[in-house]
Amino acid sequence: MEKKDVAILGASGATAFGWVAQTLAKRIYDGHPYFRLAALIADNPEHNGKPFKECIRRWHVEEGFPEGLANMAMVPADPKALEKAGDIKLVISALPPWLSTDLDPIFAKAGIPVVSESPGFRFDEDVPLVIPEINADHLSVLGDQKKKKGWKGYIVSNPVCTITVIALSMKPILDAFGIKTCFIVTLQALSGAGWDGIPSMAIIDNLIPFIMKEEEKLEKEGPKILGTTKGGKVIPHPMGISTSCNRVGVMNGHTACIFVDTERPASVEEAQKAFESFKGTAQDLKLPSAPERPVIYLPQDDRPQPRLDRNWSEGMAVAVGRIRKDPVFKNGIKWVVSGHNMIRGTFGNTLLNAELLEKKGLL
Repeated sequence: MEKKDVAILGASGATAFGWVAQTLAKRIYDGHPYFRLAALIADNPEHNGKPFKECIRRWHVEEGFPEGLANMAMVPADPKALEKAGDIKLVISALPPWLSTDLDPIFAKAGIPVVSESPGFRFDEDVPLVIPEINADHLSVLGDQKKKKGWKGYIVSNPVCTITVIALSMKPILDAFGIKTCFIVTLQALSGAGWDGIPSMAIIDNLIPFIMKEEEKLEKEGPKILGTTKGGKVIPHPMGISTSCNRVGVMNGHTACIFVDTERPASVEEAQKAFESFKGTAQDLKLPSAPERPVIYLPQDDRPQPRLDRNWSEGMAVAVGRIRKDPVFKNGIKWVVSGHNMIRGTFGNTLLNAELLEKKGLL
């Protein structure tokens, strides 16, 4: 197939969002079956026309910095300027929220679809918050989004990394047994805060029981992802969710302990079967970045562990274990899930969303 030209917005950033954008840029630059990297968009006007390597404080990606990518000239954040770079069919944006709310709509208004890693539009009722295995059907609201906002294009949002890992484990249980109430305790990796996010002296020999705005994100994003659509809007699932988020001294890999009260009784064996048999639209469409099995069940008593289990299916699958009955809830079941926050939780899910839009004929 002929590859479509895409542009990356946010790759010169110094936060975790810049890390995500740089990784996406390299993945596509190195070769993707659907996409060709045609442009890097400057979010700072001072970078316009300069080589990419002169606009960054740090190359975040552990792999080498390709010379051709390093020397790509930054393009102004202007759809007209972007036309000179190629026939751009998609902008992939990874910006802090205060920038994304200004810049992402510029391209959507001009008719260029945007897949956004930023939280800027996650809670708009007509902006789908997509994990392809879970809620690809939420793309049905895009037509109404365009009408309501007066855009020729649209925005599809990527969830916060933590809920991506968690929701992939909740969806099989929700489908099989329903969920009324959910309690979640997270143990989140350092990389989620970005390179400069957590000082070493704060985390060594320590655990930090607070991540700014994280609990609010999980409690709002989870029901939206697991919800339905009606009248051109996403209707959040009515389940109650309570969360407590912690930062731990692990480089990569978010882990969560999940306790749910299901609508119908679920045995440990039935829950295990639901996890093992789960597949979604990403697998049905055979998207290039999709894992064959998005949820891996591990029978060992001491698994999953982030160091051992974050790289299943090249980091695109989550690992589930320690399935037990919960004695507090009437229909209680509990488990532990772990997944690679920087792969599946950020750029991996973003790229999977881009592949979904292409396969659905929406680019």
